[in-house]
Amino acid sequence: MTLLILLVLSVAVPLGWRIAPALNRTVRARWIRARFDPVAHGLPPREALDARRAGPQLPVHRAKEIEAIAHDALQGDWRSAAAFVAAAGEDWDERWARIELLQEIAAHRDAWLEDWLRARPDSCTATTVQAQLLLHRAWEARGDGSGQSVPANRMARFLVLAKAALETAQQAAPLAPEDPGPWVVMVTAARALRHDHEEFVPLWDQLVLRAPHHYLGHRQALEYWCAKWAGSHRLMMAFAEDAVRRAPAGSPLAGIYLDALNELAQRAGRSALPSSAAARELLAQVARSLGQAREGDRQLPRLRHLLASFLLQAGSHDAALEQFRLIGPWCGAEPWTRERDPAAAFDLARGRAATRASRT
Repeated sequence: MTLLILLVLSVAVPLGWRIAPALNRTVRARWIRARFDPVAHGLPPREALDARRAGPQLPVHRAKEIEAIAHDALQGDWRSAAAFVAAAGEDWDERWARIELLQEIAAHRDAWLEDWLRARPDSCTATTVQAQLLLHRAWEARGDGSGQSVPANRMARFLVLAKAALETAQQAAPLAPEDPGPWVVMVTAARALRHDHEEFVPLWDQLVLRAPHHYLGHRQALEYWCAKWAGSHRLMMAFAEDAVRRAPAGSPLAGIYLDALNELAQRAGRSALPSSAAARELLAQVARSLGQAREGDRQLPRLRHLLASFLLQAGSHDAALEQFRLIGPWCGAEPWTRERDPAAAFDLARGRAATRASRT
């Protein structure tokens, strides 16, 4: 059984504007390719680049563990799943990652989860998985695209399921008062339901009371504060900058700032990115913080790609080169995957960093 169980002239002038950037990228790529030897800069050779993933595969023992849990669940045995989450203890980020894995399994077949809920109606974990599954189904019903483009029937289904997820999470919360998991669901559902700030903030306060540095909890809150949901670019960036200041050593939390920059670049263009000395120092602080994170942290590979890209744009070529060395051959992550050829985009970026390092 594979991980598939679990687990995209009125004409001429605009045309010129579209063609020019592509031509410039082609010229830069050829220049870099002719003058940049990756190996000489401590980087993997071009033939080793792999755009299938953001970082290395899971260790074999962890992959086998996940496969066994999925197998047991889909055969109707929920006990392995329950033990899997319990083993995370109060490592709330790890615990949430395991909740999300169980939700992915339940999205394929959820009879085992219904059995678990019947056998243990007082289980906060099982009820939280159910709440997260409802949220997953809500977003699946909504689909991609802006709110205006979603058909009315799908939007209605989305709102019904999001409300059910919120109510289920509210039922889960008192079953384990110390667990932030139900509050992550509530914060996410509040965004889906477009709760106003006065409704949202108390939910957020309860989450951070339990887990002040919960990465994915902060990621959901960042989405709430962005302009496309209930906030603005200013509110989003203020939230992200605060996360950097509060991030403890070894936590990926400072990476929330990179997620905010990524959202800003996609919504307002790369020219909207902050370029002050203070902004460059924030990037340097993020780099220092991520440099102390556990090497096996689930968020680290994805965040390193964003960090390398933003350091490069900020002109911090030496720091960007160091990130490219840490990344290795993997290039299946944003921002490279937004390009037609992710490996070529990645190679161009690391080439720019390498050829300009120690010269600025």
